[in-house]
Amino acid sequence: MSYLLPFEFVTKMVDAGESKIHMSTRDTLIRAYMAGAILALAAVFAVTIAVQTGSALLGAVLFPVGFSMLYLMGFDLLTGVFVLTPLALLDKRPGVTINRVLNNWGLVFIGNFAGALTVAFMMAFVFTYGFNAPPGAVGDKIASIGEARTLGYAHYGVGGWFTIFLRGMLCNWMVSMGVVGAMISTSVSGKVIAMWMPIMLFFFMGFEHSVVNMFLFPSAMIMGGGFSVMDYLVWNEIPTVLGNLVGGLAFTGLTLYSTHIRTAARRNVVEHPQRRATAASAAVTGATVTGSPVSSARAAAER
Repeated sequence: MSYLLPFEFVTKMVDAGESKIHMSTRDTLIRAYMAGAILALAAVFAVTIAVQTGSALLGAVLFPVGFSMLYLMGFDLLTGVFVLTPLALLDKRPGVTINRVLNNWGLVFIGNFAGALTVAFMMAFVFTYGFNAPPGAVGDKIASIGEARTLGYAHYGVGGWFTIFLRGMLCNWMVSMGVVGAMISTSVSGKVIAMWMPIMLFFFMGFEHSVVNMFLFPSAMIMGGGFSVMDYLVWNEIPTVLGNLVGGLAFTGLTLYSTHIRTAARRNVVEHPQRRATAASAAVTGATVTGSPVSSARAAAER
């Protein structure tokens, strides 16, 4: 599957981060918009599968379809640029500054949110036949997810807030591995397989992904979820975004960069003194013993 060595694909990660920093505002927004829209469709696809089959695992197994599509198309998620762009800054690439990194994050956030919100309105319209009927089983499930992941966390106060934060960290640890997965192979099949595994894991485990939530929570509010915009921001989106940033950068970006690009010097191998003395003694013995096969062969060669 045309696997690339770690040094090669981590170099590609840094190159990709630099490229995204220098990308035009127009292209950044377009790519982020499409990424948010496609991931939103994948989320409603997975929820629909889980509701209709009764199997959450099957929904998680098929959710990576959307992630694979959007990365093969070259679109950008906030969770991905959280990992890639800081590496270009650490590598001191020309023209890469903290302000440009933050600007890229802001643009990708806006684009992802706009794309996810577009799909949220479209699917709410579809589920309710133009807001003229109840949303049905899938719409009710989305609304219940919204309530459980806002008011459910709020019930536990600070502990609930940090639970979301940690779930956000764990999520982007896996999602960023999927982003890297798109770079470790030069074949489509290799990329898809490498992306599929960590994305399936995060979705089934119920970790918090900021862009998926940009679809789930507005969609839930449209279809009758009993929580407010402030509940969504304070008790989900903000801690999720922060957790995604810390988890992806700490567990994936910095670890890969530090060990495969900024590799430490190799340790000097110091031979054990007794082993060195034994080897020297054997050499002397071999040179002085006569009649041995080694000495006879050497003498014959010299003659």
